[in-house]
Amino acid sequence: MAVRKWVIQYALALPLAFVVLGGIQFLKGKDIGYCLEFGLLWSVLSVSVFAGTRIYYYRKGMYCAVCNDLPANNPNTEK
Repeated sequence: MAVRKWVIQYALALPLAFVVLGGIQFLKGKDIGYCLEFGLLWSVLSVSVFAGTRIYYYRKGMYCAVCNDLPANNPNTEK
């Protein structure tokens, strides 16, 4: 299963989204507390939606061109 791959990807995506979203608010001139709260809230929400969709596709056995997690569709996995 691709759980290890997913954990690594989300461990990278969450802080990156946090910095980008919070940084944009900071550049807009918002208070630092608001920037941190905004970045945390929306990064968790966005990563959660993406992860939920990915898990749904994986459980249903649906092919996802972006994810490419199904062993039958991934030429890099050994059979």
